Amino acid sequence: QGISTTGISLVREHTEIVRPPRALWVTFELGRPLGIPDDPPFQRRVVQAALDLLVRTDGPLIADYPEHVPEVTDLSGWACPINLAPQTTDSLAA
Repeated sequence: QGISTTGISLVREHTEIVRPPRALWVTFELGRPLGIPDDPPFQRRVVQAALDLLVRTDGPLIADYPEHVPEVTDLSGWACPINLAPQTTDSLAA
């Protein structure tokens, strides 16, 4: 339709199957697509890298984001914000 699109991928295997026109693959924790919480400069670099893919016309493509989140000692803020646990039969009937 003539509208350029790009995205940020947390699960490379899914992105390889979907084959979007452009995707930036990041190695961050599930639920943290922009990386480090409360670090606007880092997050801006991630968003800019995704936006930089808009000029590419050789898609579908997956670009690897070069920065990694440094090791953290306090993982309490890094939990996935959604519950992905399978539902039991009892909870489906409710």
